[in-house]
Amino acid sequence: MSDPMSAPIETKPRWERRKDARPQELLAAALEQFVERGYAATRLEDVARRAGVSKGTLYLYFENKEELFKAVVRDNIVSPIGAAEQAVADYQGHSAELLRLIMMTWWEQIGATRLAGITKLMMAEANNFPDLAQFYNDEVVARGNGLIAKVLRRGIERGEFLPHDPLSITPILVAPVIMLMMWSHGFLPCDMTHIEPEPYMRDFIALALRGLQPPAGAAP
Repeated sequence: MSDPMSAPIETKPRWERRKDARPQELLAAALEQFVERGYAATRLEDVARRAGVSKGTLYLYFENKEELFKAVVRDNIVSPIGAAEQAVADYQGHSAELLRLIMMTWWEQIGATRLAGITKLMMAEANNFPDLAQFYNDEVVARGNGLIAKVLRRGIERGEFLPHDPLSITPILVAPVIMLMMWSHGFLPCDMTHIEPEPYMRDFIALALRGLQPPAGAAP
């Protein structure tokens, strides 16, 4: 029988023993650092330290801070947008319920979470980092707005929404949700803690749908 005391002692640091988990740990640490510190003030050595790895290990996966930020956005925001696009393509019900579903899911997955800090970051720092702003516009803003516009067009084509210009209505629907994010996460120098996000979203969507849908009993 072998002596358990003679078994080799594990000496590798934990980042070498958990290779599969390493990229996700780095992305999680980077998200927290970007949200807390902003893009300009975030240092790669701080991200690595937060993830429990060396700075050299971080460079094995991400070439620089810009690529790390893009990976954070793609993993946490672009991926849910892709899922929402598929949900819209597969949906069989009324366009009003689809719009409600898309907007509430976006709030629950993005707006009500730490990811709202990425929106704050881009609003505050986009002018200083135009390449990053272009990336965010292409992969998040344009796709998100395009998704809402697609739902609006769907409703018009099916006679479930009144005729209108989806490109004009989309920012009208988006702006109040972004404002709620600012209020809920304390990004503005004013006290809006009396606003409860869930009733706000429910009432806002109901108000929007009353304006989008034909009056009850109206001819198709």
